Amino acid sequence: MVAAKLEERGEVLHLAKSGRLIIRLVTGSRETKNGELLVDANGKPIGKVIEIIGPVNAPYASVSPMTDRINKIIGIKVFSGGFPPKRRISGSKNYRQHRNYVHDSKAKR
Repeated sequence: MVAAKLEERGEVLHLAKSGRLIIRLVTGSRETKNGELLVDANGKPIGKVIEIIGPVNAPYASVSPMTDRINKIIGIKVFSGGFPPKRRISGSKNYRQHRNYVHDSKAKR
């Protein structure tokens, strides 16, 4: 199995009062997007990018943590973990039932 090269995204600075991690993003790399997963050097999930903040030339990311080991990850480098798979519900029975419910409720008005 060939190991995929991890693309560095930045460094964990601290945990904000809101409970989110603040990451100083590396400039010059591919743009980090909302919803992107961030992992440590071992590939363990750190969190999911909620929003990009700060100036364009020195951006930061507000990240929803996916780990309980917050104190151990302060100061570590984080890497792109890609994006989580999108949930497809369009073909499911529940989606059809929901669609029919919405359609029926509009007809009753």
